[in-house]
Amino acid sequence: MYFKGRGVLKDIKKALELFRLSAEQGFYSGQYNLGLHYQIGDGVQQDLKEAIKWLKLSAEQGDALAQYRLGEMYVKGQGVPEDYKEAIKWYRLAAYQGDAEAQNNLGYMYYNGLGVPQDYKEAIKWWGLAAEQRNERAQFNLEMMHGNSPN
Repeated sequence: MYFKGRGVLKDIKKALELFRLSAEQGFYSGQYNLGLHYQIGDGVQQDLKEAIKWLKLSAEQGDALAQYRLGEMYVKGQGVPEDYKEAIKWYRLAAYQGDAEAQNNLGYMYYNGLGVPQDYKEAIKWWGLAAEQRNERAQFNLEMMHGNSPN
């Protein structure tokens, strides 16, 4: 509520203080929010190692958003060495929980053979699941695969 200013004056410093208290007590949502803020440098100085620490704690508790973000960080080598196999692990966990962004990115990894053997059927499967959730990138990727791209 402090972060968004709902019912109280917006106060990012106070919100981060509460996220930290929650995170240190093991609550996945506090860990996710703290990790996210360290990743993007919102209200704190950007610290990718600290972001990885908190996101991983949240992801290990099953938080799909944290799992997706970890996948992104491993693909881009943000705060960790670039590691497509590790990215696949986190994307897959989030994708199985229905995270459309993770599904789309998993499709991309299969399409390009990044961290997994190239497999167009798997790419189509994951893009299809994401497209059903109106993920525009997945819809575009499917159109491209079927030769219906507007370009």
